[in-house]
Parts: sequence; structure tokens; C-alpha cells
Amino acid sequence: MKPVIWELEERISEAMREYAQIPGACPAIVRPATDPKFGDYQVNGIMGLAKKIKADPVATAQAVANSLDLNEFCTSWNVAGPGFINLELKAEFVARRMLEINEDVSGLAVEKAKIPRTVVVDFSSPNIAKQMHVGHLRSTIIGDATCRILEFLGHKVIRQNHIGDWGTPMGMLLVIVEELQSKFIQNIENLEKFNPESPLPAPIPLEEIEQLYKDANKRFEVDSQFAAKAKKYTYNLQRGIVNTWWHIRNISLSSCQKIYDTLDVKLNIEHVRGESFYKNLLVDVVDDLKKAGIAIESDGAICVFPDGFKNKDGQSLPLIIEKSDGAFLYATTDLAALRYRVDELGADAIVYVTDARQKLHFEMLFAVARMAGWASEDVELSHVMFGSVLGAGGAPLKTREGENVKLKELLDEAVERANAVVEEKNPGLPAEKKAEIAKAVGIGAVKYADFSNNRTSDYIFSFDKMLAMEGNTAPYMQYAYARIKSIERKAQSRDVDIETELTGLKALSLSDPAELDLAKYLIRYGEAIQAAAADYRPNYLTSYLYELAQKFSAFYTNCPVLDAGPDKRPTRLLLCDLTARVIGHGLSELLGIGVVEQM
Repeated sequence: MKPVIWELEERISEAMREYAQIPGACPAIVRPATDPKFGDYQVNGIMGLAKKIKADPVATAQAVANSLDLNEFCTSWNVAGPGFINLELKAEFVARRMLEINEDVSGLAVEKAKIPRTVVVDFSSPNIAKQMHVGHLRSTIIGDATCRILEFLGHKVIRQNHIGDWGTPMGMLLVIVEELQSKFIQNIENLEKFNPESPLPAPIPLEEIEQLYKDANKRFEVDSQFAAKAKKYTYNLQRGIVNTWWHIRNISLSSCQKIYDTLDVKLNIEHVRGESFYKNLLVDVVDDLKKAGIAIESDGAICVFPDGFKNKDGQSLPLIIEKSDGAFLYATTDLAALRYRVDELGADAIVYVTDARQKLHFEMLFAVARMAGWASEDVELSHVMFGSVLGAGGAPLKTREGENVKLKELLDEAVERANAVVEEKNPGLPAEKKAEIAKAVGIGAVKYADFSNNRTSDYIFSFDKMLAMEGNTAPYMQYAYARIKSIERKAQSRDVDIETELTGLKALSLSDPAELDLAKYLIRYGEAIQAAAADYRPNYLTSYLYELAQKFSAFYTNCPVLDAGPDKRPTRLLLCDLTARVIGHGLSELLGIGVVEQM
């Protein structure tokens, strides 16, 4: 079912084209009304058209309005202000849409892609030999939500967890591990048998490996012999598999998987595509760019200088793809990955979910890929940037010791705090039920707080705010869902069979303003999903869900449900049921946030 905003856009744009009689598109630019008292939607494109044809915008708006036939959708469409057209939907049209949504149990009548695309989504990207920290949160959950939304819309999504397992940090770590071999690897047989997907603990704790990494990094800065040896090991590593490196990699991935499972993120070992995966493609990347005359030698290194990239002194910026010592860099691997994703995976679009600090890198990467012809203009290349998670003082969130906050510790604390709230609000629940609710609320609070912020902005991490039962928070949304489920339980206790009342429902009575207001918003769920998908912004979806919950609250305050007469109760039960289905679907299926039937 097409979103109504799309249908209005098509009808009105066509009317504008016919009126103007000029070549080119005449977009109506239909948007939700900024104030409900003006209607449900407004047409914003008339003033642009009037300017193009050098006509009075109000007269143009009136002429277009007079030519419109929107009786199928609207009860009125009127010119307002300097050239807007306000549109108000018909209750009968809204009722028909509601019934269509009710009949589509799994899809909620959301329009699917007419031409599905193959979309590669690159996200999470944890560090090998380190525990995941708060800096990995946004890439992991924004990437997961992006995948879920695109899949729901019918696209083929290929998840790629591009891990840094191949550069100088690995060389440094291998040197120090070799020096401590006898102490570090006490039981090589256990390492050989280690399976990263196994529930058994790793034979070497990741915390110990991380400390060795820190030690290696310090020595690299002050010990020139150590640094030289590390660079040599990096070079050798990039030309063959090293056994110890493989074990460290697997231990790291095993730790990451536990975090993904806790977050209900759909990533596993089969999605991992580290830099090492592309090792056999790196030489060709450099050679092919050189042969094409795109890459040249500069100060001993091999570089590409894409047009338009300058430093503050006006000098061309290089994308270095091979160092003077022959070692490859992130850019080399990223180019190999991009080429592989287009040629082998058949990507129509590649989405990179990383922080905003990598903006320049991806702009240059995309420019080089276009120059080389490895990504035609038909292939969408998107860098989905996000801001930082900040502490109370506005600085990046750190421990008292200045370390990055470990993601496991943060999530554990969220669940503990949520458990305390559950104990206070509902102490009589069984322990197992309390634990289930605490996990859904705690993890959901962290994820929802992130999603509800504009992804390009920094935000301040606050457990108190994200666990609040009021405002645009996960607990508020989860409570709204549980509240509706409690209505269903009350109905059962009164021997009201909701399924019977709703099955075969052919007509709705949306005579009360609160009923109609909620119904109008319910039929806009598809619009919210399409908007979130178009710009990779989950906050469009959370904003919709929060507004929906508020409209339901107003409806429930003004419209008795179970005590309504037989002419009203089926409509109101359907409004309750669809609201719960939409909130549950949006949270659980698209955002990966658990819902519970009791709070």
C-alpha cells in the first residue's frame, strides 16, 4: 500500500505539470502539516513553480487547487498563506486504510520496494585484541537498524563487519607475543581447538591480550628496534597467515559475539570480513591504479590524488595506498573491499556506518573508486556518519582513569539499574519475569536513547534520562505497549473475544476526534519507515513511535474501549490492536528493542 503522501505527491505534481505546461518536473513537495489546525498535509511546491513561470504564487496555488480531484482522499483542499495548499483527509478514506493494515498481519500494509536493491552495509568494525567499548555502540546499533529497515522494505541486505585485523597494531602485538611466547601460550592445544562460536571461555582472556596490546603500543613509540620489527611483522603478516594472529583474532571475535547477542544485533561470524580477507586483492588494487595512470609514486609511497581535495595550504591531498616500505594501508583494503562488493557481491548500494571523523577518508575513497571505474554512478556510495557519545561534562564518555568505557560494563549497568526500577515498581513479579523485563528495559533504554538522537549529533549519555518512564524513552514506549496488552487481558477476563470482534470487520466508526486523530497517524507508519530508510536516520522512526504513543494516550483518556457500546467497541479495539502491533513491530523488528507485556 503506497503511503498516502506518495499518492498525493503524484496527483498534485501531475496537476502542476499540466497547469504550467513547461518541460521538467514540478514537484508538489507534500509534507505533513506543521499545525493540525491547518489540516493533515500541506503542498509546499507551488511557490517554486510560480517563480519558475513568473506568476503570482497565490493565484497559481488557487488555479492548481481548482484543477485537483482529490475526492478519493480528502474532504477539503484549500489555499493558504503565500501559496500553500492545505489538505485534510477523509474519515472514510482513513477507515479503509485502517482495514487494509489490519488484513496485512505481518507487513502492516507498508509499501515494499518495487525494484529491490542489493545493499551492502558495513558496520560495527570492532578492534582485534581489544574489548568493544562505547565508541562501537553507535556503528553497531545504527548499522543493525539500517539493515532491519531495508530488509523489511524488501531489499537484499548483505551485512559486512569490516574488522581491522591487518595493520601495524597487529604487527606490534605479534612481536610482544613472540617475546612472551612461553608465558602467554601455556597450552597451544587449547588454542588450536578454540572455536570463536563456542560458549566455552577462551583459553586466553581478551583482557590479557588487550593489556599486551597497550604495552606494545607504548614500546612502539619509544623503542626504534621494536618499531622496526613490528613493521617487518606487519609486512610479513600481510603476505601470509600467522598462527598466533589467527588465535588472537578468534578470541576477539568470540568476545564481540557476546556483545552482539546482548544487544540483539544480527551479526555473527559469517558476516566478518576483516582486512585480511582481501589480502590477495591488495597487489592488484595498487597495480591496476598504477596502470590506469591514477596512482603515482610520491616520496617513495604510491598515492592517488583525487580532484578537489586540498590541505589548508592548497596542496593536493593524497590517498596513500602503499607505503614506502611496501606495506598496505586502510585505504588499500577499503578500495579492495569496495571493488569486491560491487564485482562479487553485486552491490547496488554500499553503506558505511562510521563516525564523522572519517568523513574525509570516505569522500576520497569514493572519489578514487569513481575515477577507477570500480563504482559507476549507478552504485550508491553512502557514508552514514554519527556523532560521539559524551559524558555529563560534554567530553567523550570515559572512565575515571581516562579509558574508553567498556561496552559490556555499560550494558551490564543498564540492566542492573533497570532491575532496580522493576523491583521498586513491581516487586511481586517472579524473579525470572523481573530479569526478562530488566534486560528488555535496560538494553532497550541504551539503544532507544541513541536512536532518538539525530545520528549526526553528539549526545550526552545519562542513565537517569534514558531509564525515565516519561518522555521519549524506551521505558515509556515499552510501557505504552504493555498498557495496551493489559487492555487485552482485561477483555479476556470479561469474556470479550477480541479476535472474534475484529475478524471480518468491514467498517469502522471514526466519529470521535481522538479516534480519527489516532487512525490518521496509524496509517502514516509506512511514511515513517520510508523516511528513516531514505536518509538512514532511525530517529525518524522513534519520533513517529513516540508521537503515536502520545496520540494513543489521548485516545484512551477520551474514548472508553471495553465499556463502549457495540457500535463503537470493535473500532476502538482495532485502534488498540493496531497501535500495539505498530509499536511492537517498530521497536522489536526494526530497532531490535525488546517489548514486554508487563512492566
